[in-house]
Amino acid sequence: MELKSIIESLLFSSSRPLSVGDIRQVIQGVGDKSEDLSLKVFQNVKGDNIEQELRLLQDEYEELNRTWRLACVAQSWQFVCLPEYAPWIRFFTGEKARPPRLTPPALETLAIIAYRQPITRSEVEDIRGVSVDGVIGTLLERKLVFQQGKADLPGRPTLYGTTPEFLQYFGLSSLDDLPDASELRRYAINPLQTVGKEVERQTDEKESRPEGVEPAVCQSELFLKEDDNFENLNNTHE
Repeated sequence: MELKSIIESLLFSSSRPLSVGDIRQVIQGVGDKSEDLSLKVFQNVKGDNIEQELRLLQDEYEELNRTWRLACVAQSWQFVCLPEYAPWIRFFTGEKARPPRLTPPALETLAIIAYRQPITRSEVEDIRGVSVDGVIGTLLERKLVFQQGKADLPGRPTLYGTTPEFLQYFGLSSLDDLPDASELRRYAINPLQTVGKEVERQTDEKESRPEGVEPAVCQSELFLKEDDNFENLNNTHE
């Protein structure tokens, strides 16, 4: 029995994404409770070994060119279907309400927090040139950002950072997958294009940009992924 096969069976059977820690806990738990020596072989498996096997599985599915892939999102692994098959999957499983798309102010603010975290509200406002109270409130409500303690500054202002839900929303494995500066420069500075012309600003996000102040964040691959997330095959088990 191979470690890779054990991992594959767990991923296939799970109704939720599994982290390396989740998989390791299961394998060690079986070894602890079983008297069968063949089940104890992987009892002391290390996380690096599990990660390596997951990458091998990911490459194998890629080479098979099937309709599904093994993806790592927010440091958890799951089977996903390619986005071009989403219409049939959604019809089969039932159309599910998607969360409202982020507005341009929310995208700009979220990008600043993602790249500069931990960061205070006043620092975000210095970059954007406008108040972000309402926008940050929306991002907190959507659980895309969280309060990451207090800054060692006068008044002890709150620090903000991104959440695991942020990674899931944009289909990122970790913050290391964010586009770097060279990638961002490939895109035009036009945040309205990232969410479509039909987007309406929420009342608490209405603002007027001072004359001469340009948008602080350019359109990037991060925001282009908003509509291109994989459909999770695990949804079919619900």
